[in-house]
Amino acid sequence: MKTHYEVIIIGAGSMGMAAGYYLSRQGTEVLLIDAFDPPHSNGSHAGETRLIRHAYGEGRQYVPLALRSQELWNELQKETTETIFKQTGVLGFGHTGSKFMEEAIASAEAYHLPLEILNSEEINSRWPGITLPNGYSGCYEPASGVLFSENGIRTYRKLALEKGAQLLTNTPVIDLEINENRNIIHTEERSFTSDKLIVSAGAWNGKLAAKLGLSLPLQVKRQVVGWFEAPDSLYDEQVFPGFFVDLPNEIYYGFPSFQGCGLKLGRHDYGQDVDPNKINREFGIYPQDEEKIRDFLNRYMPQAAGDLIKGKVCMYTKTPDEHFIIDLHPQYKNIAIAAGFSGHGFKFASGVGEVLSQLITNGKTEHDISLFSITRPALLSKSTI
Repeated sequence: MKTHYEVIIIGAGSMGMAAGYYLSRQGTEVLLIDAFDPPHSNGSHAGETRLIRHAYGEGRQYVPLALRSQELWNELQKETTETIFKQTGVLGFGHTGSKFMEEAIASAEAYHLPLEILNSEEINSRWPGITLPNGYSGCYEPASGVLFSENGIRTYRKLALEKGAQLLTNTPVIDLEINENRNIIHTEERSFTSDKLIVSAGAWNGKLAAKLGLSLPLQVKRQVVGWFEAPDSLYDEQVFPGFFVDLPNEIYYGFPSFQGCGLKLGRHDYGQDVDPNKINREFGIYPQDEEKIRDFLNRYMPQAAGDLIKGKVCMYTKTPDEHFIIDLHPQYKNIAIAAGFSGHGFKFASGVGEVLSQLITNGKTEHDISLFSITRPALLSKSTI
């Protein structure tokens, strides 16, 4: 293996592997380095599935990137026999007047996206597996659906290697030396140099950023998801959508049952602060692991509140405003950083990969990523840059 590359990518998970593919496809010499062997269960992309929504409650600025990401996922699907995307539709519901839901509706209106506005009676009638009281409403986006996250990373990996990218697995980066012309990346066994560098190491980004002279306000959270026994007649992918739920003090997300795997549910706004190197990955070590999600089922989907089939632990890496960081280093324009995807980033991995490939090659991208600036006030007020 050679020791110098045009671009080295540290972290070959969701964003890094996609960036590696798009760079190698354009003929760039790329080395991807990962502390594990992606796809794996040590970071934030495991657990089989992720939602992709286009009418975006987190802010309408995301919509163009969501739509481009969907195009790229669809292109990726044509390159593999593995399932990348299933158009199940996505239902959002909550108390009438939910700001999140209102923004999703405004996003759909701004970009002319198909979206159905429904009251609680219409939701209960259309999906008998849901039981909502009066005072709730929702929106259904038929063009959205479910991404199979590990399949996506596995496919990007295969295609990137076919295009000439190199991949080092189970190889933690232990130190970095950087300047405007060349970067030196040290691992335990050897060192590599590159003209340009992409850092996309998920929960480990904070520690790597410190080696780049940056103190980023990244908070790592332990998150859990569970799969529950549920009747296929009500919750199978053919009859039930992906969903997200915005309540006054709770946010949930979930997935229909695929081939009898059970209904999958997670709580977005709950989790313990952790060190990614010391996280306890045993589901159920805390009683709240199951209680926090089962309580939701008992209230709104009681027929899906069967036995727990399995539970898994992953991590969120959150920024203070829960918007991403996708930008060039403030001082070194040969370094790009992708961090802080805050539990809602995977759907954009294809688009972010394209953005990173353009950013590191040209110093700019055709996409509007101003929302994700590393020097935005929400970050500067809590970081040292």
